[in-house]
Amino acid sequence: MHTSSGNPLDTAASTRQPARGPAAYGYTSAVHRHFEQHPCPGATEPGRVVRVDRTLLLVGVTDGLLHLPYPLSGEPAVTGDWVWIGPNRAGERQILAILPRRSELSRKRAFEDSSAEQVLAANMDTVGVVVPVDRPLTHNRLERTLVAAWDSGATPLVIVTKADLAQVADDVVGKVILQAAGVEVVTTSAENGDGIDELMARIPPGGTIVLLGPSGAGKSTLINALVGREVQQTGEVRSGDFKGKHTTTARELVPLSNGTVLMDTPGVRGFGLFDAGEGVDAMFGDVEELAAGCRFADCTHGNEPGCAVREAIDSGVLAERRWNSYLKMQRELAALARRSDVAAQRAYQREWHQKVVSAGKSQRWAEREGSERANRKGGKDRKRKR
Repeated sequence: MHTSSGNPLDTAASTRQPARGPAAYGYTSAVHRHFEQHPCPGATEPGRVVRVDRTLLLVGVTDGLLHLPYPLSGEPAVTGDWVWIGPNRAGERQILAILPRRSELSRKRAFEDSSAEQVLAANMDTVGVVVPVDRPLTHNRLERTLVAAWDSGATPLVIVTKADLAQVADDVVGKVILQAAGVEVVTTSAENGDGIDELMARIPPGGTIVLLGPSGAGKSTLINALVGREVQQTGEVRSGDFKGKHTTTARELVPLSNGTVLMDTPGVRGFGLFDAGEGVDAMFGDVEELAAGCRFADCTHGNEPGCAVREAIDSGVLAERRWNSYLKMQRELAALARRSDVAAQRAYQREWHQKVVSAGKSQRWAEREGSERANRKGGKDRKRKR
């Protein structure tokens, strides 16, 4: 990341207020201050990454859109990044720096053994988790996506779509409200225009919302309804498995007339968590509060007396499915931390070795104790016979 070189002239030049910025893509006074706080020598204008293509970046600037090469150094740019732009040696515009992200939506890369992060979007104010009512509700998927949304630094929002297609819409909405405790839920029907105004009211003026959901969830149809014209292609959903075509092939910013910016994303099949401890805390705060109320600090939440978690499950206060989901995410994050932290992995191996040795000793002790008891009993029997 580029910063000021320390030269007063460079600093003065780089902190000059940009005359204009890409307002259609969320350039507000708050963003302008963000640029002022992170000057870049030689930069002449601000821009925002609208789409990441294979060889070029589509960048929004004051006077339109530019196709610019990737930055020569630093981390890769993602859709939503704010960037400083300036001339290269030939006088052509190039990206000089990527500004620090105010929010960042990420997940673990798809292949199982990876411990690498995949950043999906940057600088969004709201993460809209799209839940269609025309298919069974996948509780674990919703929880995972909300955990990632909370962890991003943006505000999660659940958007129920296709409410006009199913008689069970009210039932699905009720289940979503219960599961997404603390997160606002908006019900929409893009075909009928229902809920669109309510959704727009949930997005801050000039803010950016990224839409997340499986293929065929109705994201593109929803965007078309919000924009007021067809800007995204839509596809049919198979009735057998509820899978839809990936009508969106890249993450792209779509500006609205009121200054709000939408980001559509391709259908996400899975959501492996990456360093999402804060998101888990936010999503499962009730579970962790219960665990803190156990009688013993090292309670394993099994058969110990005074276990608040087991009492809550047995009484129906806490669904066992939700508890198991929490445990699975904790194991997943711990496994990821072990893979990415060699020291933690070595400590884990030492601990595991100690457990194996201890278990072996316990087993040998139990066998020896059993043998001695048998010998003592045999001796007593022989004495009685005499």
